[in-house]
Amino acid sequence: MKTIVITGASDGIGAAAARIIHEAHPDWRLLLTGRNPNKTKNVAEALGAEYFLADFAELEQVRALAAWIRERTDRIDVLANNAGGMFDGPVTTVDGFEKTFQVNHLAPTLLTHELFDVLTASRASIVATSSLANLLYGRLDFESFGQSKVFDRDRAYGTAKLANILFTQELHHRYHSRGISAVAYHPGIVATNFSQDTHSWMRWFYSSPLIGRVLGIGADQGGANLAFFIDGTPGITWKSGVYYNDKRRPGIVNPFARNAGPRHWDLTNQWLGTTWD
Repeated sequence: MKTIVITGASDGIGAAAARIIHEAHPDWRLLLTGRNPNKTKNVAEALGAEYFLADFAELEQVRALAAWIRERTDRIDVLANNAGGMFDGPVTTVDGFEKTFQVNHLAPTLLTHELFDVLTASRASIVATSSLANLLYGRLDFESFGQSKVFDRDRAYGTAKLANILFTQELHHRYHSRGISAVAYHPGIVATNFSQDTHSWMRWFYSSPLIGRVLGIGADQGGANLAFFIDGTPGITWKSGVYYNDKRRPGIVNPFARNAGPRHWDLTNQWLGTTWD
C-alpha cells in the first residue's frame, strides 16, 4: 500500500487524478487537500480519503497542512504539488509576497521542505504540475524575483510555472542520490476552474466547454497525466529531473531556466527562511 498526497484536489486535475488512482489502487491511502470546503469534502468522501483544507495564499496554513500530514503518516510515497492558480493583481499576501508566485511556487516549496525528512525516508517521488506557460510567458528577474513592479498576470503565472521546473531540477540534482525523484509536467490545455480568480483571457480559455469539445481536453485527461506520474516508476516510467509535455515526452523548457537553478533555489529559501540538509 502506498500513501499519496495530492494538493489542489478539490476539483479539476487534482480531483480527477485522485479518482483515477483510487480506481486503479483502491488499497492506496490518499491524503487530499483543497481550498474549497464543500468540493474538497465531497471528493474525499467519495473516495474514502482523508482531507485537509488549506489556502496556499497563507503560508501558516501550509505549515498546518504539513503538521496534519505528519500526524497521520510516517510515510509518503508521492507528493503531488498540484495546487495553483492564476490571479489578477498585483495582490500581496499576508506573508508579503505576490499571490501568484506564492500560491504556485513558494507554498509548494515550503510544503515539500516541511515534509522532507519523511519524503527522504520514504524515497518519495515529488510531482509538480507546471505548464506550457513557463515557455510562453516565464521570465526570470533575480532583482525583483517574482515581485515585478509592473504586474502582468500572464507573465506572473508563467514565471511561477517556470519556478516549478527549476525547483524540480534542483531537487533532482541535490537529492536524487538520497532517493528523491522529482518530475514536472504540463497537463495540457485543460478546461478547469484554476483561472477563476482572474479576468485574463485565460479565464475564458481554460473554463470554456468549447476547449474540451474542440481540443478534446478535459479535467479527466489532465488528471490522467498527473496520475501517470503518480503511478509511474522513476527511471522506468519517467526520468527524474525532467519536465514533460502533455504527450508525456520531454518538453521544452524556457531558456531563462538555463543555469538559473542554484540561484533560484537560494533566493527561494532566503525568502522562506528555510534550510535543507
